[in-house]
Amino acid sequence: MRQIFFDTETTGLNPESGDRVVDIGCVEMVNRQLTGRHLHFYLNPERDMPEEAFRVHGLSSEFLADKPKFAEVVDELLAFMRGAELVIHNAAFDVGFINAELKRCGRAPLHECVASVRDTLLMARDMFPGKANSLDALCRRLEVDNSNRGLHGAVKDAELLAEVYIRLTRGQDSLVIDDSAASTPGQGGAMEIAAIDFSAFALPVIAATAEELALHDKVLAELDKASGGKRIWQVDAPAAEAVPAA
Repeated sequence: MRQIFFDTETTGLNPESGDRVVDIGCVEMVNRQLTGRHLHFYLNPERDMPEEAFRVHGLSSEFLADKPKFAEVVDELLAFMRGAELVIHNAAFDVGFINAELKRCGRAPLHECVASVRDTLLMARDMFPGKANSLDALCRRLEVDNSNRGLHGAVKDAELLAEVYIRLTRGQDSLVIDDSAASTPGQGGAMEIAAIDFSAFALPVIAATAEELALHDKVLAELDKASGGKRIWQVDAPAAEAVPAA
């Protein structure tokens, strides 16, 4: 499966009021393996940069003045994303902005180009209800290193999202191995596990000492007292046996 981790930076929060996309980052993953293919554009928004947005991503009007306009990169962008699943954190925001840019160019909306869109914010809310689920919060919770994430940047955030997604969907310490990693040449991808005869192992049985049994009886008595005599189990422990010295 081909997935594109996708992020944008913008001049504000509302494309309907004239805010524009100024930064696009795409990171490719195929069958849960990062391929190293990226697509990145800084864009001239054809308008001023509000101070609030500049504080978020640090992209000034002066820096963006000589960058291409969205209409000049749209073909390359759509070709890169075509047929893939987009993975986006807070997808409604980014998809809304990209669809507004596509509409300005007379292009079809994004869902006609990509296979599907997966929102990791919704995934995180299902997995961690009632907790902060921003990208920074997920990086901290899932131990993804975001120490060099100062200002927001589309490519950097897409790379972080890819790491977060892997841990959200597999688990940081999972014992599950991807099929691609488990495949063995000449064996059709199957993994053979040698049978182990456990009857060959003699496991020692160590009886409790008299002191340990006394402490156990004391705990049971306290439970019986706390429950008003309603303790429903009682198992007589075997008498302690002396363990011969080695």
